Amino acid sequence: MRVGMLLVYLNETKQMKTFIKILLTGAAVLLLSNLLPSVHVTNYTAAIWVAAVLALLNTFIKPLLILLTLPVTILSMGFFILVINATIILMTSNMVSGFQVEGFFPALLFSLLLWGVRSVLFSVFLEEEQKPLK
Repeated sequence: MRVGMLLVYLNETKQMKTFIKILLTGAAVLLLSNLLPSVHVTNYTAAIWVAAVLALLNTFIKPLLILLTLPVTILSMGFFILVINATIILMTSNMVSGFQVEGFFPALLFSLLLWGVRSVLFSVFLEEEQKPLK
């Protein structure tokens, strides 16, 4: 419980919140690499680099890919976003030494599981203040 309280206390600034998100994503990457046989991470430092590169690619490259593939995304009713997510994972695998994903379908599965694990971790450790409804 003390770790959660510390993270809530440190959550006051936007920079600290981003730093905590990268640390939690690194932990999720390390956890998933132990669960999935086709995803390999050498150590926690590589997992932190994966989290940082994923954050940068999702901020700058993913919106461009979504914009360029908008017709296909609309025709597939949004399912093409999963292909974009797997592509981002494969790009990260090529950019970070110590992180390897063996193919497209493992990248797709990794991206789906990473989304789920991050959602759980963020909801546990990054509590947002709830504003009452009026």
